[in-house]
Amino acid sequence: MAEHLNAEEIKAFQALLSKDEGRSEMVQLFKLLGDATRLNIITLLTQREPLCVEDLMNCTGMEQSAISHQLKKLRAHHIVKAEKVGKHVWYSLEDHHVLELYNLASEHCCEEHSA
Repeated sequence: MAEHLNAEEIKAFQALLSKDEGRSEMVQLFKLLGDATRLNIITLLTQREPLCVEDLMNCTGMEQSAISHQLKKLRAHHIVKAEKVGKHVWYSLEDHHVLELYNLASEHCCEEHSA
């Protein structure tokens, strides 16, 4: 049977929570991923990389300014990266961590729906 935390464990957990240890960045990351437009952009990039703003506009039906605004936020938090080739800027996921996080979240949500 489960037992309540003892005083020593409570003190240890309080000490753990008093240190930031990247949790502020995690809060920002989950806020970024919690937006439907940004999640749509990430979803498209998990299927095909790179994509340009025009591709993202055509797939989402959104205006260029709205897509660019969201891409700026994703770039600022190292979710996507950009590469200028000629007159186009091509976007892709920053690294494998973003893809892994997306896949884990997707898997988790699919499990909930099938249960």
